[in-house]
Amino acid sequence: MLLFIKKTIRIILFCLLCCGSVRAQASKPKFNVIAFYTAKNDKAHISFVHEANRWFSKTATNNNFTYDSTTNWNNLTTEFLSHYQVVLFLDTRPEAPDQREAFKKYMENGGAWMGFHFAGFALTPSTYPQNWDWYHNEFLGSGSYKSNTWRPTAAILRVEDRKHPATKHLPETFKSAPNEWYRWTNDLRTNPNIKILLSIDSTSFPLGTGPKLHEIWHSGYYPVVWTNKNYKMLYVNMGHNDIDYDNKTDKELSFTFANDTQNKLIIDSLLWLGSGKK
Repeated sequence: MLLFIKKTIRIILFCLLCCGSVRAQASKPKFNVIAFYTAKNDKAHISFVHEANRWFSKTATNNNFTYDSTTNWNNLTTEFLSHYQVVLFLDTRPEAPDQREAFKKYMENGGAWMGFHFAGFALTPSTYPQNWDWYHNEFLGSGSYKSNTWRPTAAILRVEDRKHPATKHLPETFKSAPNEWYRWTNDLRTNPNIKILLSIDSTSFPLGTGPKLHEIWHSGYYPVVWTNKNYKMLYVNMGHNDIDYDNKTDKELSFTFANDTQNKLIIDSLLWLGSGKK
């Protein structure tokens, strides 16, 4: 009888240890994400950043990864980045030479990145001039900002590559959340290192409401999501919420993450970036 009890206890302890091990494995995050942002000046960008921090925190819990965010761009160091598998630029970009060099090294050594909307902006002269050739010409490939639509409006987006991990669950076309869409100085179609994943479908035209005529697009080819084949990266042009500027109430009129199909793109993109697979 005593021997039976001892065996039973051993079995119970073994089962408890196994269950604990399974739980520990299940709760271990798949990967860690760090988001950098500035959130100054433009109310639409500030609205997007705050919305993004809320949405990514919830999405991290639902998809078993960790999400941290910071406004301290001085954290952009090799040591700090070594704790994260994915870096996000929610708006702007690093300005200090050592920050830029640390990020470049991180990407060249296999790090992963996703940038939104204003993270690709560069215009000379402006507060954010094109003074970082590696980032804007080689890494992003887009060069400088050229123009944009106005007001922020939804567009019909066409998926150019439905085999990519970021887009494989998307329909051929879908309606985006409202956004201010950018045009660039470089034609990404001529860059062999760039793979365009989404572009604005021609059924979107005219796109924008003005009031200035050049803020309404009537034709043309406009990439909005792409990757550089030499890096684990994705640039997403979305990231500008609509704000009630006209009545000066600063009320938020639209939200980037209020679109389920667009959200699927971002979630699948993150899971691909965090997977470690190029």
